[in-house]
Amino acid sequence: MSDPTTVAAVARPTTSSQESPAGRILTLPNLISVLRLLLIPVFLWLVLGPRLDAIALVVLAVSGVTDWADGWLARRLDQQSTVGELLDPIADRLYILAVVVGLALRHVVPWWVAVCLPLRDLLMWLLVPLLRTRGYSALPVHFLGKAATFNLLYAFPLLLLGEGHSTVATLARVFGWAFAGWGIGLYWWAGGLYAWQVRKLLRTEPRRTGRKELDA
Repeated sequence: MSDPTTVAAVARPTTSSQESPAGRILTLPNLISVLRLLLIPVFLWLVLGPRLDAIALVVLAVSGVTDWADGWLARRLDQQSTVGELLDPIADRLYILAVVVGLALRHVVPWWVAVCLPLRDLLMWLLVPLLRTRGYSALPVHFLGKAATFNLLYAFPLLLLGEGHSTVATLARVFGWAFAGWGIGLYWWAGGLYAWQVRKLLRTEPRRTGRKELDA
């Protein structure tokens, strides 16, 4: 999983998209990522329409498996691509947004949770134009950002499972809020580190016109 700052366009050698492996579009990992995106409105309909929470949880489980599968297949089949680098973080962020908004509308989580996560993503997007003034298109993804996304992708399905009065539901709520607390904290901590990196870059790097990535 990547952080939103990695969604910016990355400069590539001047070969055609058909010749460059990075420019490939119709690959199995990319098709899996598109499937994940198509399942987002299905999840929202299941949660907010007929409230078929069990099926909604299956959709989230499928999303989690495919999130791992597309990256694994891309490496295994040597099908990494620029499109895939864009689709994966976009799908992650949209899933988190869809789940948290759906749960807020169901009153499973308070609205401050549904607001604070998109606000952090907005901060990341606002950093991208500043990076480009120094010739960079992305910051390296660090462990905190990955850990935050991991926690959040587990937290909200558990909170949805926690709707009820059974022992399983109670345990799901406890673990769900534990994951949510760590995830939200790490999410903003990672955002603060990215902002600090950008501030340091603006002070030490001259303005440039080309684009490149920072080494991790």
